[in-house]
Amino acid sequence: MHQMNDLRRIDLNLLVILDALLSEQHVTRAAERLHLSQPAVSHALARLRDLLGDPLLVRAGAGLVPTARALELTALLAETLAQVQSLLAPNAFDPATAKRRFRLAMSDYGAAIVLPELVRTLRREAPGIDLQISHASREGMLEGVLNGDIDVAAGVFPEMPHELRSTPLFEEHYACLLDRSRLPDSGILDMPTYLRCPHVLLEMRGSGTPEIERALTALRERRRVAISLPHWNVAPALISGTDLILTVASRALRDFAEPSLIVVPPPFHIPAFTFVLAWHKRRSADQALNWLNTKIQHATALL
Repeated sequence: MHQMNDLRRIDLNLLVILDALLSEQHVTRAAERLHLSQPAVSHALARLRDLLGDPLLVRAGAGLVPTARALELTALLAETLAQVQSLLAPNAFDPATAKRRFRLAMSDYGAAIVLPELVRTLRREAPGIDLQISHASREGMLEGVLNGDIDVAAGVFPEMPHELRSTPLFEEHYACLLDRSRLPDSGILDMPTYLRCPHVLLEMRGSGTPEIERALTALRERRRVAISLPHWNVAPALISGTDLILTVASRALRDFAEPSLIVVPPPFHIPAFTFVLAWHKRRSADQALNWLNTKIQHATALL
């Protein structure tokens, strides 16, 4: 009975106002966004503080700063409102007029593959859809989807939690980047050269690329990693004029045109892998998210 009394005190409009306040962090801007008066939004904030037992937003200069409790609520609130919207109007999503922000997690490799065509599509078909891109380890991306901090994750996930759904985007294999002067006279990168040269490893918080190490372990071989990097951008610049080798997903090197460098197959078998899209099962009724997932699949269909 106590829970029912609490529910009776909650006006769904209060959650919409809270979402706007957390986004704008300013009462006047939130009021303008919602087409409400400033006193109405201030009154709603007072009711929210009473209901939730927390200040939620505290004054900081000319704006407001969310409390720790408010930050905890942000992702859950956005997800709840999306689910309510789908419940009340499951077929009403119109990309041309929709106003939504989606949080996508992917590596810089994934961003280079997915985002160019996706962003062009959104600007053309859904200009009110905003994207917030974040970068984490494989485990960190999936954890973000599980706890609601992330709407969709794109990457390589050998182990998928049962709470999540996924769909494959494309198959990928590995290639090696090295200075042309280090390639044997045969023009083929052989195993002795590969093992003799030091390597650049791209990894995020220790996740690395275990597929390469597992393939070498199966051959009872090891490579020396001289440089470990958390991002892609600087890696090619480290290869030119050195004896370093970079082994990465082939699409990352597809448009590479540095004359001093060459892209070749690795001298041993590394299993191909699948790049996938992952989201939470509880979001399956979110028509806007389903639409976005479809557009991401279309953006990678010709890769």
